[in-house]
Amino acid sequence: MNKEKKFIALNIAVLTISDSRTEVDDVSGKVLLERVEKAGHQLFAKKIVKDDIYQIRAVISNWIVEDAVNAVITTGGTGVTGRDGTPEAVTPLLDKVLDGFGEVFRMLSYQNIKTSTMQSRAIAGVANGTYIFCLPGSSGACKTAWDDLIKEQLDFSTRPCNLVQLMPRLKER
Repeated sequence: MNKEKKFIALNIAVLTISDSRTEVDDVSGKVLLERVEKAGHQLFAKKIVKDDIYQIRAVISNWIVEDAVNAVITTGGTGVTGRDGTPEAVTPLLDKVLDGFGEVFRMLSYQNIKTSTMQSRAIAGVANGTYIFCLPGSSGACKTAWDDLIKEQLDFSTRPCNLVQLMPRLKER
């Protein structure tokens, strides 16, 4: 029996949530796109929506019903202002919440931005067999989340365990 785990390329959708960003100045979306592709994954789709819980929920809902989409990564809307609504948009869609994601993300962010990390409401979970990661809108936060957390967990060769190896069992009831 071959015990070597080989990399499995995933289909990942990237959603930027912003009232002001366009494809031209969407730095955080570009950071995620570059990292997804550099890691060997495929971009399923990339989109920008206004910070509106119903627009966010509609786009993500459409992606999670697609069997081809393995993960969705959002950037933006995780702060505490009145327009920041990503967690409120995504949480009702989640079948399971990965509490450790937000906890570890804030721990890692603390090294760079100290107590400002408490303003982040980064979350992650599983919806209809699709992983969803909701990140802050800064490119630094996207780099930290991908480089130090998401990349390893979306790599089937990561030991001792990773999220990819659980994918065949995500829709079990």
